[in-house]
Amino acid sequence: MTEVNEQVFQILETINNDNGVPKNVKEKIIEMDSMLKQKGDNTALKINKVLQELDDLSEENNIPEHVRTQIWNLASLLESII
Repeated sequence: MTEVNEQVFQILETINNDNGVPKNVKEKIIEMDSMLKQKGDNTALKINKVLQELDDLSEENNIPEHVRTQIWNLASLLESII
């Protein structure tokens, strides 16, 4: 298994910097970013936690469609790592 690659963090940053993203979603994105950057934890476990959060987030009603697509792309990328 490989470590989380830079593309994952770029997508998280892009979502976080999008002015159309609600504040509660940005807070969850920041939490996911921090979770993935934690040292010492099992990478697969971190990714699985983030995937669960992304699944919950993708069902939010107030997310713009282009952000929902980014979330799905991010989930696919993370699934390919584990």
